[in-house]
Amino acid sequence: MTEIAREAAKTGRRKTRPTPKGRQVDPAALDRVRALLGNAPRQRDLLIEYLHLIQDAFGHLSAAHLAALAQEMKLSQTEVYEVATFYAHFDVVKEGETPPPALTVRVCDSLSCMIAGADSLIDSLAAGADPAAVRIVRAPCMGRCEAAPVAEVGHNHVVDATVGTVEAAIRAGRTHPEIPPYQNLAAYREQGGYRLLEDCLNGRRTPDGIIEILSDAGLRGLGGAGFPTGQKWRFVRAEARPRLMAVNADEGEPGTIKDRYYLETEPHKVLEGMLVAAWAVEAEAVYFYLRDEYPGIREILLAEIAALESAGLAPHTEIHLRRGAGAYICGEESAMIESIEGKRGLPRHRPPYVSQNGIFGRPTLVNNVETLLWVPVIVEKGADWFASHGRNGGKGLRSYSVSGRVREPGVKLAPAGVTLAELIDEFCGGMAEGHTLRGFLPGGASGGILPASMADEPLEFGVLEKYGSFVGSHAVVVLSDRDEMKACALNLMQFFEDESCGQCTPCRVGTEKAVKLMQRQTWDEPLLEELSAAMTDASICGLGQAAANPLLSIFRHFPDEPTS
Repeated sequence: MTEIAREAAKTGRRKTRPTPKGRQVDPAALDRVRALLGNAPRQRDLLIEYLHLIQDAFGHLSAAHLAALAQEMKLSQTEVYEVATFYAHFDVVKEGETPPPALTVRVCDSLSCMIAGADSLIDSLAAGADPAAVRIVRAPCMGRCEAAPVAEVGHNHVVDATVGTVEAAIRAGRTHPEIPPYQNLAAYREQGGYRLLEDCLNGRRTPDGIIEILSDAGLRGLGGAGFPTGQKWRFVRAEARPRLMAVNADEGEPGTIKDRYYLETEPHKVLEGMLVAAWAVEAEAVYFYLRDEYPGIREILLAEIAALESAGLAPHTEIHLRRGAGAYICGEESAMIESIEGKRGLPRHRPPYVSQNGIFGRPTLVNNVETLLWVPVIVEKGADWFASHGRNGGKGLRSYSVSGRVREPGVKLAPAGVTLAELIDEFCGGMAEGHTLRGFLPGGASGGILPASMADEPLEFGVLEKYGSFVGSHAVVVLSDRDEMKACALNLMQFFEDESCGQCTPCRVGTEKAVKLMQRQTWDEPLLEELSAAMTDASICGLGQAAANPLLSIFRHFPDEPTS
């Protein structure tokens, strides 16, 4: 019996509580949160942005801060807590727990970094670090696979990382992102940039005309699905207004680096394509969703979006830059939209599709960074110019993200349909010294692992599906005779286990069970195949549906790899 109940029993009168049930709001914490938010609107969809503000200021999210934020935004504490604990980059500290050290060093352990020695780097850093001052943690792909292994000291990426270079960055306090040289607004306009947008805004172009050019060129969504861009724009235009738009810059697929490359070098090509798309579908607002692993790009976009708005180049729409918080699942378009709305990134059941019911329930156009980059280029040079490129039945140009065992990894602009053999020999300087091609990932973690015997197959949409694979975002990871295929498949399954949103049982439990079975010395092939079928058939979104592809690739393409 509680003290209140005992007192009531003695007096025969009901005694009210001195405070409401649940965690009480600390006035000092509330004052700090109010000072951070200032005059910013207390909108539900800005919850993740405000969680970032608090973490940036204090290095973690305390229970007192979460309770204060909930009161300030008129949300339940449960809503705030569940969002804060969903995303990997938020450090939630419960009452009585010790906050993390002031500095966190994240080391990528995804496939390209793993084969470059990430595991030993993590062990060595952890052994030499003062745990009271520095925290060493494993992290998924950081989008710099061409310079593996990669570490992030605070918010500063250390590429081709060694114990020495990481420790030097820590000692020097290099914890802020380094901004690479890039083409700013003035330089872009000097080369004719934004002429297409101005033609659109001044009535010299029509939406139907732009859409026809993109359709004739064969431009497809280059985030992974490959859906025809012109057709997608038509679908959204056919829906009732008001309409919105989202830019998907959450490239978290291991091996994918192309969107980062273009945003670090030519951001205004992407921004002009975005503004043309918003004009074409009459989107009242655009939400640019950028993964938190790209802090330097965030600084670039903050500056350049402000510059183009000051130049009067966005009179037809509002631009909102939104920051992810470490969740691969938010690369799935409906999960991204949930995150834009300030919620956990849980994929939605479909239908309805986001083109019908997207952000805030409005019809929403979602395009990938590279897709938008091509819009002004294709319209300027013509559909025939773009379509004239291609090999082996492919149509157009593609940005292939190449990492792994090649001499010259990086983003390679090549004809659509190029084969792996052509890509390595003509664009990557051949295999790395002393390495012989054994296998490759044609489309990141989700695309499975193919053997060297398929190096002459076109890397294009619709070609590799018959082999249980696909090109997706064209992230190519090259493996050699020094790599164990079973270990690679296990690394990829561990990635999916860690990044599963947990919403559906087949994915949440299936990836966990698959990892445990794959960690055994002997693989139970019938059981793993049965588990894979359940994940593929019953998962809500592409993560669970594709998670078994690397595993099944071992059975299908590497029979000499001992699994039993």
